[in-house]
Amino acid sequence: MNEAIAALVRRHDPDRFLTALFAPPDKREALLTLYAFNHELARAREVVSEPPLALIRLQWWREVVEGAYRRHEVAEPLRAAVDAGELDRGDLLRLIDTREAEAEPAFQTVTDWRGYLLGSAGGVAVAAGRLLGAPDPETLRPLGAAYGIAGLLRSIPAHSRQGRCLLPADILAEHGLTPESLIAAPSAMAAQAVARRLAHEGLMLLGRARLPRRAIAAGLPAVLARRDLRRGSALPRQRGIADRLAVTFAGIVARV
Repeated sequence: MNEAIAALVRRHDPDRFLTALFAPPDKREALLTLYAFNHELARAREVVSEPPLALIRLQWWREVVEGAYRRHEVAEPLRAAVDAGELDRGDLLRLIDTREAEAEPAFQTVTDWRGYLLGSAGGVAVAAGRLLGAPDPETLRPLGAAYGIAGLLRSIPAHSRQGRCLLPADILAEHGLTPESLIAAPSAMAAQAVARRLAHEGLMLLGRARLPRRAIAAGLPAVLARRDLRRGSALPRQRGIADRLAVTFAGIVARV
């Protein structure tokens, strides 16, 4: 096990770290590497002052996936997993392509926003399912997107502090908001109404699914998504024991 990768995911993506523990031991390191790669893509926009600079960082990762050698704690194991055939190069390149949308000023429509989530968090679920041998990895895409929606709603305050809004402008407008006004007042009543509306979008993506035990880890984030989205705008800052127990039970019965 690559301890640096495990520590990175545990620190920055504790939900997926927990679910990865249900993966077969021989696949766990590659799965955690996928999640670490996803974290690096998410950081591409977070750590730069100007959106175009995010595209440069994404291009750096595109070159890694395409085979360029880079000394980096995530790039090296990622390239090894791709070379070993554990992670699909096409899946990873599509994740990078999808993240380019974050360099745009805003998502104008809920359709655009939904497509972004199906490609980003949904794409991570597909790549995880393919790695773990799911019979039809594409069935995991809406489950992953629902988890992505829950994550965005949980992150509204953090994104606001960064001066960012990753919610669709048309839904904001329905509630008398703009991206700028949401950034200024992320806790306003109207913002909470938007969160409830978008939580419903996420719930519509969730369906019950049975996966072979070897692939159940790829679907387990949906368990947390369902719990979060049912709360609407009242999302807790930290996970509780009930969340961990729900994931454990779903992992045991191999049903999400």
